[in-house]
Amino acid sequence: MLSLKAVTKKYGGFTAVDGITLDIGRGEFFGLLGPNGAGKSTLISLIAGLHTPDSGSVSVGDAPPGAKHRNACHRPGLVPQSIALYEELTAEQNLRFFGELQGLYGTKLRYRVGEVLEAVQLTSRRNDRLNTFSGGMQRRLNLAAALLHQPELLLCDEPTAGVDPQARNAIFDMLESLNRGGTTIIYSTHYMEEAARLCSRIGIMHHGRLLAGGTVAELLTRLPFDEQISFPVTPATAALAAQLAGLGKVISEPEQYHFLPSAGSRLSTFFTLTESHGLPPQLFTLQRSTLEALFLHLTGRTLRE
Repeated sequence: MLSLKAVTKKYGGFTAVDGITLDIGRGEFFGLLGPNGAGKSTLISLIAGLHTPDSGSVSVGDAPPGAKHRNACHRPGLVPQSIALYEELTAEQNLRFFGELQGLYGTKLRYRVGEVLEAVQLTSRRNDRLNTFSGGMQRRLNLAAALLHQPELLLCDEPTAGVDPQARNAIFDMLESLNRGGTTIIYSTHYMEEAARLCSRIGIMHHGRLLAGGTVAELLTRLPFDEQISFPVTPATAALAAQLAGLGKVISEPEQYHFLPSAGSRLSTFFTLTESHGLPPQLFTLQRSTLEALFLHLTGRTLRE
């Protein structure tokens, strides 16, 4: 469905996407996981054809690299991070406008507008202006606009940004239903919970590079430890952190330390050290292996940075 070969995109002296090679099969739900500024949005825009790579190639479906698709369903649907709708227009007027941009007219356009409004549960609000919609409703209409031409590939760039949990779950349900129906989805996020719930495979991005890829289970095998321990940065814990360097990897953030034990390190040794420093157990948070822990291990940073 999608093939990227050594794709690079620069803006002046800044490299936003750095030599990414990636193949995504038809029907996959692929996640791009990384913090803000990792290059996810730039990569999405390159796949959508909004920008051209400085080097490398992007091929969607059976078209040769860089080719424009004449068949509407072969053009990717794009759900951008920012709401790409007109506040002064009604829901239906917005959809008719974007449908015509995709080459839909007459009966076909009216039918598709009705279908996508029903899919995002906004039929009763079709004649209301966008500026009367909640944030979650605007997000759902943003998704509806991307589905009008029934794309085989849907690109979602943080489509749940700024919405409440109920609206987020409604969007998740819609995307999962689309994927079960055969739509290939690429989903960018900096929330590991979203990626773990939705995606069959995940690519971890940082500074424009793809650091690792695979299923959640495959990614977690790259961790050399089973647990990580986090604790606050204080003068008392600084001395402990210095001693832990011989037992594993210690990553220091402004407010927290993260200790990643080496293979074979015993937690009993760790807690013996904490007792010798007079530090209470309540200071420490023990976590099993997670995607966040893997990102921390690969980059020395958290996904929230």
